[in-house]
Amino acid sequence: QVQLVESGGGLVQPGGSLRLSCAASGFTFSSSTMTWYRQAPGKERELVAAIGSVGSTNYVASVKGRFTISRDNAKNTVYLQMNSLKPEDTAVYYCRVRLVGKDYWGRGTQVSVSS
Repeated sequence: QVQLVESGGGLVQPGGSLRLSCAASGFTFSSSTMTWYRQAPGKERELVAAIGSVGSTNYVASVKGRFTISRDNAKNTVYLQMNSLKPEDTAVYYCRVRLVGKDYWGRGTQVSVSS
């Protein structure tokens, strides 16, 4: 079965960095577009970044230049490097893959940015 397991979240001061990982299994990772979403308290879940099977990337405007999505097909893992973190980046971050029209989500990892 499809499994997505996020890790790497935590508490960091403004201006700090974190790297999130999402380990995937149960599907052909290398041919799948992988995405990171986040949901802050009281807000809608929003798309943060996406990476296609050949490495093309897209970002929401608020994280461009600060976040980098990447993938390691040998490890079936997608990463989100987050630099220059701001308090407004505080959220639960989720990994998602869409397969044959169905969305699969991980359980998420909490990122908190606070001094």
